[in-house]
Amino acid sequence: MGDNAGTGPPGARNFGNRTLFHGDNLPFLRGMNSGTIDLIATDPPFNKGRDFHATPDSLARGARFQDRWSWADDVEGEWVDQLEDDWPDVLHVINGSRRSWGDDMGAFLCFMGVRLLEMRRVLKPTGSIYLHCDQTASHYLKELMDAVFGRRHFRNEIVWAYTGPGNTKRWFPRKHDNLLFYVKSDEAAFARGKIMDDYWIDIPSLSVSRERLGYPTQKPLALYERIIRASSNEGDWVLDPFAGCATTCVAAERLDRRWVGMDLWDGAHAITLDRLRAEQTMFEPESVRLVTEPPERTDDGVMATPYLQVTERYAEPADGSPRTRADMLEYLLAQHGPRCQGCDRDFDDPRYLQLDHN
Repeated sequence: MGDNAGTGPPGARNFGNRTLFHGDNLPFLRGMNSGTIDLIATDPPFNKGRDFHATPDSLARGARFQDRWSWADDVEGEWVDQLEDDWPDVLHVINGSRRSWGDDMGAFLCFMGVRLLEMRRVLKPTGSIYLHCDQTASHYLKELMDAVFGRRHFRNEIVWAYTGPGNTKRWFPRKHDNLLFYVKSDEAAFARGKIMDDYWIDIPSLSVSRERLGYPTQKPLALYERIIRASSNEGDWVLDPFAGCATTCVAAERLDRRWVGMDLWDGAHAITLDRLRAEQTMFEPESVRLVTEPPERTDDGVMATPYLQVTERYAEPADGSPRTRADMLEYLLAQHGPRCQGCDRDFDDPRYLQLDHN
């Protein structure tokens, strides 16, 4: 398969096959050209409120990440400003979660929200996304994805059920994860032939599997191979923005797809090479690119998810003073008359525009 990065209009790639971006995934996502990815299959943090560490004697030794969230420490002001100005519906979901759960859930969803907006942008019109989560935040993440992708583009909440030891005495043992499956449009690809139900019980967890590497949240290859087969074709581009120990990347390689991974962990590159070597395929280690700088956009540079943006940005006051609600109302009336910039409805009484109409 060809793997040269392309340049040109929207849909042209500005990254190559078998690319592993090392660092925070947001700058990398923002640097990718729009409409270049066929499938996103990813296993992000779950907001479990604890830290995860690989076993010290494993192939993934040294791997660790924090799954605790704080609005004060983990939310960038730029994210909130961007959501408030351009994607207020997404911010409404985040603020609702802060009220119903707490600031930690709000911080987690803000972290995910700005990234999901970029993930939607980089998907092709025929693209799909599978977001792996569990009961901790699945209901909040579904509402967030409804806001980003549109609720009519929801396809399934797949239950991956597994067995294993449990010692709880206060509730039923929690033995399943959730996969939120959304499409970018009704043109998205899907598997032919016999279609499974949305309750998968035939793929065991890795608690006793030889496949287990010691990575704290590793998932079975068979699970991600099923996702990739269902929603992509040979030669398609698969992205995992939270690649971890490279399960999605390895599954994509095995199924003759092109892939891009992103992860903060310093050992992600080495474990990706080790796992691909173990496949005994026609694989050349030097073909995996470790990249630390975001790609440079060569398309039109449009920001994430234009359909969610407000109709018009408000000009800042000429004297540099903070804009007020009265300033915005005066600006709207001068430019458009008593018309809502959310739904284009004309009002006889401009006082309606002082309400949170749309």
